[in-house]
Amino acid sequence: MDTAELLDPVLEIARDHAHDVDTAGRFPEEAVGALRSSGLLGLTLPAEVGGLGQGPRELVRVASALAGACGSTAMIYLMHVSAAMPVAAAPPDGMPGLLEDLASGRSLASLAFSEAGSRSHFWAPVSRATTTPGGIRVSAKKSWVTSAGHADVYVISTGTPDAEGVDLFAIPAGSTGLTIDRPWSGMGFRGNSSSPMTVEVDTTGQFRLGSAGGGFDLMMGHVLPWFNLGNSAVSIGLSRAAVDAAVRHTMGARLEHLDESLSALPTIRAQLAKMSIDLANASAYLDIAAGKVADPEDDTPLFVLGSKASSNDAALRITDVAMRVCGGAAFSEHLQIDRYFRDARAGHVMAPTSDVLYEFYGRAITGRPLFDAPKPAAAARQAETAGAAA
Repeated sequence: MDTAELLDPVLEIARDHAHDVDTAGRFPEEAVGALRSSGLLGLTLPAEVGGLGQGPRELVRVASALAGACGSTAMIYLMHVSAAMPVAAAPPDGMPGLLEDLASGRSLASLAFSEAGSRSHFWAPVSRATTTPGGIRVSAKKSWVTSAGHADVYVISTGTPDAEGVDLFAIPAGSTGLTIDRPWSGMGFRGNSSSPMTVEVDTTGQFRLGSAGGGFDLMMGHVLPWFNLGNSAVSIGLSRAAVDAAVRHTMGARLEHLDESLSALPTIRAQLAKMSIDLANASAYLDIAAGKVADPEDDTPLFVLGSKASSNDAALRITDVAMRVCGGAAFSEHLQIDRYFRDARAGHVMAPTSDVLYEFYGRAITGRPLFDAPKPAAAARQAETAGAAA
């Protein structure tokens, strides 16, 4: 079946409930239920596990369309795909049917990477797993976990026990010691349930993704490319929805004393043009980036880094102009531009943030390593003491 045939019914349900999801700040159960039954949760997973075997460009198309219908649903979908890809690359031995469940929609997945101690540097968890007589204890305080309380499995990052490195574990939702700290309430993506979670779970190496200490490579090679492309697509979808809404409104709203529509004003048309060109530029960049991920070349990492920063910043500009162009009408709820505006703000500060991505991009084009070796805590304290003494 064509992906569009699977997607269209989901989009209709997501649109029908988007306003209520945003207003009430509730999880979009209806749209997520439609995604579960559609087969789209397996979009990028291989056909041999029941997935659709699609690539980066198809993910961009689906995530963008979902964002235009309901930003919260789009982010929930993106986090599922981003969690499923490292599972596909390194399935945990202790969950032999996990990939099939993720592909079929029986299981909804999410990432649990961000921690307050390392902020947006998600690749450097300050938490550390410890060895126990019965296996491994994963202990962590995770600050943002999309679909918290609604996902069936969480891909959780932590420092490797007794060694340098990062481990990823697949932890089932019902595990003892996995708790939600508080309900989610945010400016944008109000329905995606991105609550903080506490992890104090006893598990074993059978639930680790890949080898001990191999989590960093999985993050960089199998999470970041898909997450950045999908996050970019969400920004593009919000931007396109804002442009379409602004054009419709300015063409339909009338200045009765002039007997003209708002779009008859040259200043309004100029702003609509700037929005449309900005959207076209960001969309073209994202399409190139998706192509580079599908067929890697030497400069693929640059496009992976640049796509999210480019699309996120374009969404900030475009939704801001949409609010200005539509004036007072944009501050009411019937245009939904206020929702696109608020949702668009999240991408810019979502790890890796735009500022971090620009820094990485700058490092890459100037021949510097992307990551500096982190200082051990004791060495850092010694350096601070020496600096103070000097």
